[in-house]
Amino acid sequence: MLLRQSNGGRWYFHWRSLLIIALVATLSGCAGMVNDWSSDANGSASNPRAAKAPRVDLGKQSLSSLTAPSSNLWLRIQDGFAMPELNSPLVITQTRWLAARPDYVERSMARSSRYLFYIVEEVNLRGMPTEIALLPFVESAFNPVAKSTAKAMGIWQFMPATGKDFKLTQNVFRDERRDVLQSTNAALDYLQRLHRQFGDWQLALAAYNWGEGNVAKAIKRNQAARLPTDYLSLKMPKETRDYVPKLMAYKAIVLDPKAYGIVLPELENHPYFVAIDVTRDIDVEVVTKLSDLTPEEFRNLNPSFNKPVILSAANQQILLPFGHAELFQENLKNYTGPLSSWTAVSVPVTESADQLAKRLGVTVAVLREVNAIPAGMRVKAGSTVLIPKPSTKLTDVSEHLAENASLNLVRSAPAKKAAAPNAASKKTNSAAPKNAQGAPKSTVKTASKPATQQKSASTDRAKSAKTTTAKAGAAPQ
Repeated sequence: MLLRQSNGGRWYFHWRSLLIIALVATLSGCAGMVNDWSSDANGSASNPRAAKAPRVDLGKQSLSSLTAPSSNLWLRIQDGFAMPELNSPLVITQTRWLAARPDYVERSMARSSRYLFYIVEEVNLRGMPTEIALLPFVESAFNPVAKSTAKAMGIWQFMPATGKDFKLTQNVFRDERRDVLQSTNAALDYLQRLHRQFGDWQLALAAYNWGEGNVAKAIKRNQAARLPTDYLSLKMPKETRDYVPKLMAYKAIVLDPKAYGIVLPELENHPYFVAIDVTRDIDVEVVTKLSDLTPEEFRNLNPSFNKPVILSAANQQILLPFGHAELFQENLKNYTGPLSSWTAVSVPVTESADQLAKRLGVTVAVLREVNAIPAGMRVKAGSTVLIPKPSTKLTDVSEHLAENASLNLVRSAPAKKAAAPNAASKKTNSAAPKNAQGAPKSTVKTASKPATQQKSASTDRAKSAKTTTAKAGAAPQ
């Protein structure tokens, strides 16, 4: 074993040491070839995502000797609280609401254990108050696949347009609004920008929820009326009015959980996962098999992947718990099967699923299922579809398809019906039957490609907290 367990069965690290530790796992090989890992830390230099998570060289580094000054992440979070208290009865109301639902809070807290260390690390590195690390409790209850009625996604609830503004890829293969690393860094970038704009964390949070344009207008209205321009003095929607009080309620619970009958999960001051660079296309099923993870466990850390294959051309990383990353390394060295059983092709002409499947030599059932093509829909020219990889194809999906893949569908034209013959034609039987006119075609896009929005990115944030799985009145499971 490359990693040794401590007596308590857990790993302890000095969190500052993680800033200089690098892991580069090279997924190499294909059918009949031995897969190996590279320990060359410089291999990640071309990947801008590579420094975004704690990394460790599993072939060289022993971690059992590294200890943290505190083994309790909650204490570290408490020590970093720096936002001013919000003197409002709304904070009391929100705290009581949470205290009356301990099961909901404890489920949310348990989910957060996978992500909080990484978020706190990033918040600390940026010099932000650690209250910000608790914001996903308000946004999504730390549900990585949370989706709002307004199509906001992930633990930070990015709207499609705002996600594009912050370079979060949304295509057939992945939605980085759900990516733990990318969405966290985009959210913190956004919040820092809002703080620079308004000079106040409470106003920055209001803008994150309501949109900076709306907050700026509310400030101007108060200035024109010679009224104060702080958070509590501005006129805003109820959702935004409750937004900061909800965050302050979670802060109160973290500071004194026993006072509210809440049991916080044990969170140690070390990473939950490591990031592994993907340099060859690899099936999710292969990753879960070699790392001994269930599909659910893998998805909890890697919710951005939309398809059963992870593409190397997209400079992707997979996140694995430490012990499972080591097991993955060992099993990969002995694995001789194909890493990927899927490939992607571009559709040159609009055609039905039946036509496309026949032309590509795949079953219609598989084509429909893996690409989510409903009955009665045709695949539009220029779309990208995923199909089983032919045994003769050894190359990976191209960078162009990996970064630009979209799937556009168009309704099939209704079957032609013969018109009822008129009296004359009945006698002569010489008139050809008239064809019924087909209904006009309408283009429909699947969820794999985000819909264009007319609203600005700032106003998109207004509905970001209304998740279908984590809204105020319904605790997500």
